[in-house]
Amino acid sequence: MANIQEVFKEAWSHALAGVNAAEQEAEKVFNRVADVAGFSPEDVRRHAREFGERLQAQRKELEKAIDDGVKKAATRLQVPTKGDLAAIEQRLTALSAKVDELAKDKEKPI
Repeated sequence: MANIQEVFKEAWSHALAGVNAAEQEAEKVFNRVADVAGFSPEDVRRHAREFGERLQAQRKELEKAIDDGVKKAATRLQVPTKGDLAAIEQRLTALSAKVDELAKDKEKPI
């Protein structure tokens, strides 16, 4: 299971690095376009803000899509959730207590 988690973590890390690189490159391109187009400082700020808002919205959409994809893959692979593991732990604790109780009863003289 640790292998699958590492694969997901690595994929997520690569995806975020790609998004960050794309944002940086987009900023460079935007600055070049602003210089060539001769925008005023107010225009540049307004366009940068609008562009940043669009990038942020698209980044959130991408993050959600990746999260959804990871969840679907984990479901298909039947990777247990924290809740599943907690439920199993509770059952094991209860069973262990019962086994201990039965062992004590068996040790008592009749």
